[in-house]
Amino acid sequence: MAVNAAPPGKVPGGRLAGRWVPWLVIGLWLVLAAGMVPLSGKLSSVTTDSAVDTLPASAESTKVAVLDDSLPGGDDNTFVFVYHRAGGMTDADRATVKRHYNTLAKRYPPKAAAGEDDEGPPTSPSTDGKAMMFTLEVSTTYGGPEDIVGPLRDAAKDRPSGLELDVTGPGAIDGDMDAVFDGIDVQVLLTTLVVVTLLLILTYRSPVLWLIPLVAVGAAALTAMGTVYLLVKGFGIVVNNQNSALLTILVFGVGTDYALLLIARYREALHHHENVRVAMVHALRGAAPAIVASAATVVAGLLCLLVADLNSTSGLGPIGAAGILCALVAMLTLFPAVLVVLGRRIFWPAIPRFSTVVEEKPGLWGRLGTAINRRRWVAALSSLGVLGVLAIGLAGNTGALREQDQFLSAPESVTGFTVLRQHFPELGGQPMTIFTRPAYQERVLDIAKGTRGVAMAIPEQTSGGWANISVFPKDAPDTVAEYDTIKRVRTAVHAVSGAEAIVGGPSAENLDTEVTTSRDEKLVIPLVLIVVLIILGLLLRAIVAPLVLMATVIVSFAAAYGGSVFVFDTILGFKGIDYSVPLLAFLFLVALGVDYNIFLASRAREETVRLGTREGMLKALSATGGVITSAGLVLAATFAVLVTLPLVMLIEVGFLVAFGVLLDALLVRSVLVPALTLLIGRRIWWPSRLSRPAAELPDGQQSLADDEEPTLQR
Repeated sequence: MAVNAAPPGKVPGGRLAGRWVPWLVIGLWLVLAAGMVPLSGKLSSVTTDSAVDTLPASAESTKVAVLDDSLPGGDDNTFVFVYHRAGGMTDADRATVKRHYNTLAKRYPPKAAAGEDDEGPPTSPSTDGKAMMFTLEVSTTYGGPEDIVGPLRDAAKDRPSGLELDVTGPGAIDGDMDAVFDGIDVQVLLTTLVVVTLLLILTYRSPVLWLIPLVAVGAAALTAMGTVYLLVKGFGIVVNNQNSALLTILVFGVGTDYALLLIARYREALHHHENVRVAMVHALRGAAPAIVASAATVVAGLLCLLVADLNSTSGLGPIGAAGILCALVAMLTLFPAVLVVLGRRIFWPAIPRFSTVVEEKPGLWGRLGTAINRRRWVAALSSLGVLGVLAIGLAGNTGALREQDQFLSAPESVTGFTVLRQHFPELGGQPMTIFTRPAYQERVLDIAKGTRGVAMAIPEQTSGGWANISVFPKDAPDTVAEYDTIKRVRTAVHAVSGAEAIVGGPSAENLDTEVTTSRDEKLVIPLVLIVVLIILGLLLRAIVAPLVLMATVIVSFAAAYGGSVFVFDTILGFKGIDYSVPLLAFLFLVALGVDYNIFLASRAREETVRLGTREGMLKALSATGGVITSAGLVLAATFAVLVTLPLVMLIEVGFLVAFGVLLDALLVRSVLVPALTLLIGRRIWWPSRLSRPAAELPDGQQSLADDEEPTLQR
């Protein structure tokens, strides 16, 4: 291939190829880093998993939580101590339980311990004589649940041999959940760094090149965390521990993908241009449109979450969008600047040499394209068959995951609930909290007691113009039966005119979360599809191609979800799918899955102008196959980092997205999309000019029929 000589004294590529540009970019990033690094460390200080912050303000359980927190002692943490002995409680056991209660009550003076009134003694024996329990309310002035649960368990270690103790209750569950998330950001960051480093080393087989993308992505991640902190402080966006972990995964996964694509184009350009700055300008001109379109697709999809009612879901929109934009800017400015400064030697030992003639070898992906071209129907139908078989898994257990089943290894707070239900069936469910006006307390209490599914109802304190009632359901927490009981109680107490009764509590919060998420799915999913379809249409300047690409992504999502459900249900033994997983997985797989189709289709359109649809697609597959596959492996591996965490919800998201990304990169983009494009032919670009016969194109342009071979002129 001939290389055009530049006029004397002029460097091809314009001002962007100037010697000072890379150093200016690096300098600006150093200034930015100086401001963002301190802010990034503050992100953990504004994360919250509180139900009040997560649920929408309109949810009934949110109103109860806000009211409960505003009353004296309302924000206390509740811990339940369950002592049990298989052969029955002894006198020494009973004395120990009372001693423990008195010691803890002095250390953490409660507002009112369970049973200190007419309902009975502070320590309650079970009817089977094999257990005793007491409830302790600990003020938040002593710290959060994660700060208190450990000392409480340590304080009760002194007991007779054979007497077992489980510390459970809402406070203990919150404490154990917080312990899971403690340090999760650091763990995710370090694990992601290790995974991405190994993959980059294997990809480039260079002792130095792998470090450059890592530095640029690291800068993007720190900038993203600092930006998100500013968004939280400025706009009150809700960031929970889950979203914070996903931010790290997104920035590293997507940023590394952009690096792989840019390096591939840069390596090509170095063969054709002697000046590295000129080569980088040409690489950016070739890769940047697809990368920007990819980022725009993901950002637009994430911002669709802003219409969600669930605060944690809507908060992920701007959080994720900020991460993607930071990755985009870093990989299109800092990353190429560092590459240019370091020159060709950064590719050692496989340094791309400048040559006026570059030999193009077909390679693995070229041979795959030839095989697909020969057996178009076989390739398309076999791909759809594989995806269809995987989608059968959707018939498995797709029920909602209970809060107690969220842990990979059940902590003491979860096993304690099982023991509590065994010996105290009337207290084995998580209590509902009813707030009503004091004048109507007795009436609301009687109605609650008479509601089907309620085991008992106990009047609590009256304060601040509200009366509090604790209602214990008969059924296990977070089951369909318990949710039905909550709905019946709400319907019954709402009917009391003037009482202004509202029903909340931990299970009611989970019910409201599930209902809100279901409503959000019906709103967000169609919106994401419409937005992504519009972006594809604008990028490809066609209607048929975007519809085909979107159809393949949807089928791929169904296959990934079905295959994952089979793994969760049959192999891993999970007891359901977390309510947030379907929407998150759909968003990531549609937005990220379309990415690879964007990289392939945009290159195919570029090559179609010169070669026609058939040869253009084969050329695009040959040119992008290796880099897109590498990008898919990196992105899948970064999401797979979540599988190493001890929380079922994060494992499900990580596995599902990683599996879906691999399906998109290795099957959908590599086989199905090329096969469908070859079957449809030039009509894939309808109604653009590329879909017309040669005679209809102006300015002497030609368009190949499906089996024609002449070369097109640009």
